[in-house]
Amino acid sequence: MEILSFIIPFIILLTVVVFIHEYGHYYFAKRYGVGVTDFSIGFGKEIFGFNDKSGTRWKFCLIPLGGYVKFFGDRNVFSQAEQEELLKKYSEEDQKKLFVTKPLYQRSLVVAAGPLANFALAILIFSFIYMFAGKDFTPAQIQEVQKDGPAYSSGIKAGDIILSINNKKVNSILEVSTYINTASTENIDIKVLRDSNEIILNVTPMIVKGEDSLGNKVNKKIIGIKISPPNSEFNREKLGPATALFYAVKETWFVTMASLDFIASMFKGKGDTTQLGGPIKIAKITGQVAQHGFIAFLSIMAYISISLGFINLFPIPMLDGGHLMFYAFEKILGRPLTQRTQEGFFRIGLFLLISLMFFTTFNDLKDLGLF
Repeated sequence: MEILSFIIPFIILLTVVVFIHEYGHYYFAKRYGVGVTDFSIGFGKEIFGFNDKSGTRWKFCLIPLGGYVKFFGDRNVFSQAEQEELLKKYSEEDQKKLFVTKPLYQRSLVVAAGPLANFALAILIFSFIYMFAGKDFTPAQIQEVQKDGPAYSSGIKAGDIILSINNKKVNSILEVSTYINTASTENIDIKVLRDSNEIILNVTPMIVKGEDSLGNKVNKKIIGIKISPPNSEFNREKLGPATALFYAVKETWFVTMASLDFIASMFKGKGDTTQLGGPIKIAKITGQVAQHGFIAFLSIMAYISISLGFINLFPIPMLDGGHLMFYAFEKILGRPLTQRTQEGFFRIGLFLLISLMFFTTFNDLKDLGLF
């Protein structure tokens, strides 16, 4: 029964974010007259499904680790190779339903719509949370400073109120740890309010092995401070639609940029690759978060949706970003890449994705104590 408490929330979350992603592709494909033969949640053998009036097969498949939209006439969903040979196989009426006959901007929008739908879902979820559950605006006041710790050495004092970290405005006491741990630089600038004066102090965090709020082992950056709300009172406000939307967009942008900084730091050899996880780790965290209630579950769904949209924009063949890369080449060259060239790129993309899958699976198993 315990394993079901992890698997069921994970399947629900994954089904929602994958459906939204694929529906983004589907919506723009239908808008531009592209024929859609399959809309699948999951891979492998079909469990159940139905056909709609336009002939699209909507189905759920056995392996719930993704999904796809298959377009009329395409062996590969977004194949652009050898158009003339392909067109000979179809009547003039059917040619109008082919994805490859659409203008470049329409094809690009159909491809980009999947990741963009994931970002839109995250913004919608955050807006809902801020409107109905509220957003914390408690000032981050420092109660204690650890003697000889990084904060102490930099001149931070008890009673200081943190205003920003690396030029990111701190609106809530809850943001301090997040901004410190997602900083991609060795040193961070912390602006504090002290006796009505704003002071910027440079701090070098220590990295220690610890646990997150769910009890999972992580490498944490700490600066040796204890934060508490002024007068021990938290300030949580329910926001209006416009304000909620503003902060929702801001949060989505922050998570996306933090992810980009993390990827960049890995290429520089400075990123903590132990934090990368695959389906097992995501399922574990989803199950843990779901136990804290519906709002917490919605929050993790938003963050996973952002991650799915972000990863799919990587310029790797087999991902949406890879197809957009092909369209960029097509725009520059004035013609699609040849089938042979695309197949070469796809082999590289497959190798990269399989390598990433093995690496994240190893991290997942290590996290479970199996290595």
